[in-house]
Amino acid sequence: MPVAVVTGAGSGLGRVITRALLGKGYQVALAGRRRDALEETAADADGEALVVPTDVADEDQVSALFEAVSRRWGRLDLLVNNAGTFGPPGELDELSVTDWRRTVDTNLTGAFLCARQAVRLMKTQQPQGGRIINNGSVSAHSPRPGSAAYTATKHAIAGLTKSISLDGRPYDIACGQLDIGNAATEMTAGISRGARQADGSSRPEPTFDPAHVATAVLYMAELPLSANVQFMTIAATKMPFIGRG
Repeated sequence: MPVAVVTGAGSGLGRVITRALLGKGYQVALAGRRRDALEETAADADGEALVVPTDVADEDQVSALFEAVSRRWGRLDLLVNNAGTFGPPGELDELSVTDWRRTVDTNLTGAFLCARQAVRLMKTQQPQGGRIINNGSVSAHSPRPGSAAYTATKHAIAGLTKSISLDGRPYDIACGQLDIGNAATEMTAGISRGARQADGSSRPEPTFDPAHVATAVLYMAELPLSANVQFMTIAATKMPFIGRG
């Protein structure tokens, strides 16, 4: 059975993706900050789950996560880099350096730390190779107002995805990015009630069932390593993304 790591698995998209992978026969390591939330994700799902409380911004904790995976299963076939935060809203001159760094540490450095450990495993295991799927955002293409920290990290994730994809070629390591717009989770609950628009107004925005995100992840994950979805965008059909602003 294939082995996966999902970060941010304790809630939202991470929970939905984890349960979908378990339902498809994956052995899944669940990473996130809160053990109780991770155990809740694993409790109602079929399949073999390993709960590993992890702050993805902490290098030592990330190393311990992948060491636990290696001890348990001896290999890694899939990393879903899902953990992330919207970060603080506000104009650029209003952002504190502390809040900026916290957002970068979680969204970008966390993805790098997890990808680095995944690549190390995938290079040395037999058979060699594996797949990394990074959770981008439609904000990797077009920002919301007052979202400089979040938007900067998601643009950076696109560059990280391309670099992993290129550098992973000799080792059969594929890397792709899923850009998501308005999946209905705890993080986006406020968007359905009213989101700030580029013209200064606030309007409710459409959302969509996060189960479709899990379907997209499964499609990407189950391709042979000779094929790769480099970038995929899945968004609520009527959200103000195309033509945003």
